[in-house]
Amino acid sequence: MHDHDEPAPGVWTWLQAWYATQCDGEWEHEYGIQIGTVDNPGWSVRIDLGDTALSGMPYERHELHRSEHDWIMTWVEKDQFRAACGPLNVGEALHLFRRWIEATPRELGSQA
Repeated sequence: MHDHDEPAPGVWTWLQAWYATQCDGEWEHEYGIQIGTVDNPGWSVRIDLGDTALSGMPYERHELHRSEHDWIMTWVEKDQFRAACGPLNVGEALHLFRRWIEATPRELGSQA
């Protein structure tokens, strides 16, 4: 087990709440979250940061390669949190997004 398996709320419940918090009648018309598959096999994640408390915030690129199908890369590019990962690592990628948000200063974290 990886350290992303933490107590509730689970990362999916947390991500839904984060998304709902961003939806203000305008944000969701221009921004959003995209989760898809890639042919490595694996996952691709894009989370728009525009008009959120995280827009413009620094993020240190994260790369971890455990095996051919157990890998993860996260970074911020063009005001999007981006992740590419192995077929069983999408929860871990979302957990890294969550940890980044929770590590932001309180005044920003309360908006996120």
